[in-house]
Amino acid sequence: MSKPRLSLRHCLALVLLCAAALAQAETPQQILSVYESAARVQAPAFSASAVRGGDFFRNKHGREWSCASCHTGNPVDAGKHASTGKAIQPMAVAANAERFTQPNKVEKWFTRNCKDVLGRECSAAEKADVVAFLSTVK
Repeated sequence: MSKPRLSLRHCLALVLLCAAALAQAETPQQILSVYESAARVQAPAFSASAVRGGDFFRNKHGREWSCASCHTGNPVDAGKHASTGKAIQPMAVAANAERFTQPNKVEKWFTRNCKDVLGRECSAAEKADVVAFLSTVK
């Protein structure tokens, strides 16, 4: 039996709903929930995983850098941009209460950094996993 496919109109509506929900998110848990919901469009059984997020954060993905290249392997520590040397505040929510509280910044940095690390934008599932990881690191 084949899976039902969403029409282009339904996909667009889901994207717009996710964007609207993300714009209203004010906490890491709310942002995580939006990304999980978006990921479930492609995989209904999806659930964010801090373990997958940690692996994603620390591993290179066929390119020169990983997330940890700038943000350190321990996200409670401050990082430093690999090429500019610019200081970066800790990524872990436990060490930086500002993390994942401003949706526009979250999307801006995911867009920019995913292109550096992956050569493409991150999927909603990848974002959910990373937020889950960074929300659980103590």
